[in-house]
Amino acid sequence: MTGATGWVPPTETERLLYEARMRDDWETELTVLSRTRLYLPIARLHADTPGFTAPLVPGKDPLSGKPAIHVFTPGMLPPWHPEWVHRYVTLTELAESWPNDKWRLSVNPGTPCATSLEAKPVYREAWQEIGAETGGPRRGVLITHLGGPLHGALAHGLACGAHLSVHNGVPWNQLGTTYFDYAGDVSQLRGTWHVTNRAQYHDKLTDLFEARFVDRHQEFALRARSGLAQRLGRVPSREEWLDTVTQALALRKAGDDTSARAREAVELTARCEERLRSDGVLGPGQHVDSLAAFDYGRAVAFVRLGLGSRLSDPYAAEQAVVRVGGLCRETYPSWEAFSAAYALARVIAYDDADDAELKYQESVAQHRVLAQDPASPYRNLPWS
Repeated sequence: MTGATGWVPPTETERLLYEARMRDDWETELTVLSRTRLYLPIARLHADTPGFTAPLVPGKDPLSGKPAIHVFTPGMLPPWHPEWVHRYVTLTELAESWPNDKWRLSVNPGTPCATSLEAKPVYREAWQEIGAETGGPRRGVLITHLGGPLHGALAHGLACGAHLSVHNGVPWNQLGTTYFDYAGDVSQLRGTWHVTNRAQYHDKLTDLFEARFVDRHQEFALRARSGLAQRLGRVPSREEWLDTVTQALALRKAGDDTSARAREAVELTARCEERLRSDGVLGPGQHVDSLAAFDYGRAVAFVRLGLGSRLSDPYAAEQAVVRVGGLCRETYPSWEAFSAAYALARVIAYDDADDAELKYQESVAQHRVLAQDPASPYRNLPWS
C-alpha cells in the first residue's frame, strides 16, 4: 500500500514512479520509464487507415497546466473501448520524433502515479541516453497487475498463458485494452495466425481449444506411452515404448511414412525430455503425457490478441479464457505438469529452427520463472 490515500500501485512500474515522484527523483523516473512500455491513445479510425500515422496531439498537463503529450504505463491503461486503442512507444522513440519543444510529456495523467517531464532538446537527449543505458523495455520477466484477476477461474485461465506473458514482458493477468498494442495485435493475428476477421478468429480459437496445432505423431506417441505406463504400473523403457508405438501402428495398418514419423517422434521426445530433465524442468522419472499445453497456453494469448484487435469483446474473452483453464485442468494434474508440457511442446516445435538453442533456453527460463518466483501464479493459485 502506498501513500496516505491507501492507493495500491497496479504494477512495480507504477510503484517506482510514484515513489520517485515523491522524492523529486527525476533520474529514477526516466530510468523506470525507459524500461517500460508506454502507450499513446489513438482513435481506432485513424489506426485502421492504411499508411496513416496519427500525429502527436497535445492535451492539457494536469500537473503543470501546459500542453503535453499524454502516455500511459501498462498498469494504468484505460479500460477497453471499441473505438479507442493505443500505440506502443518507447521513451527513446518519443525523444526522436518529438514535434514541439514547448510541449511536455504527461505520464498517467490524473492518477496517483502521474508525472510530468520537460521535453526540450536537452531533456530529450537525456531520455535517449538513459534509454541506451537500460536497453529499453524488459522481456522475460514476470509482471503481475494487482488490479487484474488474482483468484478464481479467470485468473487460473490467464495463468495458463503466463509463459508467453513472461516471454513478451506483459502482465500475465491483464485482460483489457491491448496485448502488445493495437497495431501489433492486428499484425500478430494476421501474420502468425492468418486471421483478419471475426469468423476466422473464432475458427482458429476452436482449433486451439481442440489442440489441433499439436503434431499428431508426437501426441500419438505420448498417449501410447501413457497407456503403456498404466498397464505396466511404471514408466516404460524407450525400447518398450517404441515397440508399443510400432505395434499400434501395425494394427492400424499405418503407412510406412506414418510409422517412420511416429518412431521419430519417440526419439525426439525422449531426447528433449532427457535434456529438460537435466535442467530441472522435469523431475527424475517424470514424463509428459500430452503436448496440448502449448495450444492451450497460446489460446490465452490469442484471446488477448483478439480482444486487443477488437475482434472480440471483454465478456467473450473472459469466457474463452475460463474455458482454457478448464481444459488445462482436465488434461494435467498440476501447474508443474502443465508447465513442463508447455516447455517440451515448445522445444519440439522449434527443434528444426535456426535458433533452436535460443528457443530451448527461453523455454527453460520461462518455466523457471513461473515455477520458482514467489510472486508466480503457479505458486499462489491452486490448480483445482
